[in-house]
Amino acid sequence: MVVQDTIIKSKPIDPLRPAKAAFLSAVLPGLGQAYNKKYWKIPIVYGALGTGMYFYLTNDKEYIRYRDAYRRRLAGFKDDEFYINPSTGELLDSPRVTDDGLRRAQELFRRNKEISLLVTIGLYALNIIDANVDAHLLQYNVDENLTLAPHYELNDIDNNSTVGLTLNFKF
Repeated sequence: MVVQDTIIKSKPIDPLRPAKAAFLSAVLPGLGQAYNKKYWKIPIVYGALGTGMYFYLTNDKEYIRYRDAYRRRLAGFKDDEFYINPSTGELLDSPRVTDDGLRRAQELFRRNKEISLLVTIGLYALNIIDANVDAHLLQYNVDENLTLAPHYELNDIDNNSTVGLTLNFKF
């Protein structure tokens, strides 16, 4: 008859694992999530970063478009794209967008471009933080000796509800 050992053996804690996950995520976004074996997070990381980059590039393109038209107007030219009728292609007597409108549009797209860049950088940092925190939580002990149980009770005397949280730790 074979008797099994009743002592639960836990995995040793690797203190460098969270740092490695964060480093990998900093080198290539999503690599830290793959290192933590959370593969479902990788499309979310690339979707978030890709969306931020899309808005940055779109706003940059529009900013350059309005900036160049505004510069040409200041130089005295009247041949920018806003002097042309888009449906017929013929030159208009007055522009579709005024000089002040070009300046305001240029400022708007520059502001949106900068906000998009800041949001993208924030999402990149969030990717690194997520990999680090997830690696820390993978090493956290969640066996039967540690339980956290919420409970809800209704007081029979005055019909008031009571909410509680119980933390049990067994040695």
